[in-house]
Amino acid sequence: MASKTTAKAKPAAKRKKKGAMKGMTVKGGHKLSVKQGAGLTEKGRKAINKKTGSNLKPPAPNGKPGTKDGARKKSFCARSRGWNGERGKAARARWKC
Repeated sequence: MASKTTAKAKPAAKRKKKGAMKGMTVKGGHKLSVKQGAGLTEKGRKAINKKTGSNLKPPAPNGKPGTKDGARKKSFCARSRGWNGERGKAARARWKC
């Protein structure tokens, strides 16, 4: 009788915690308005970091290439290229993408 090899379950990839943005509003001071450049305020970042245990940082619009901030800016600009909505475009402008 041939033995079957059992495939080990792959570890679950890091997932966003659903509902982290629930309750985050411009009026509540958690998000910036589109006119102000969209994105989160310091209050919003602290609230999400507390909820999810993440470590969100403020934008790095002047990140020089070769620095940590420069790498964050490059990464943000690359992954946000497909953001076509009003808030997405404003956030990209704020990061100077």
